[in-house]
Amino acid sequence: QERFVESGGGLVQPGGSLLLSCVASRTGGYDMGWYRQAPGKQRELVSRISSSKYKRYADFVKGRFTISRDDDKNTISLQMNALETEDTAVYYCNNFPQIGHWGQGTLVTVSS
Repeated sequence: QERFVESGGGLVQPGGSLLLSCVASRTGGYDMGWYRQAPGKQRELVSRISSSKYKRYADFVKGRFTISRDDDKNTISLQMNALETEDTAVYYCNNFPQIGHWGQGTLVTVSS
């Protein structure tokens, strides 16, 4: 069973940046994704990256977030810039589509 450990969240002001990291049991050969769940809302896909590093983004983060992967380190990252209050959520990584158990996630709070 795949395992995911997310880190890098925190409190940031609107317009600020954060770099999220996720260490997985293994990433090589898998499509991977970052997801988020805001308070009172369903979990949603933020971005995904294929095993060949093809990247896709949700419309609400296009141009602001960048996903990357390092299969040698079993790590995927999410660079988040120009953060907005609406980005406040717990962020999770998983396979895409999701097949493993969810990790604990990392909380991102965007507030002035």
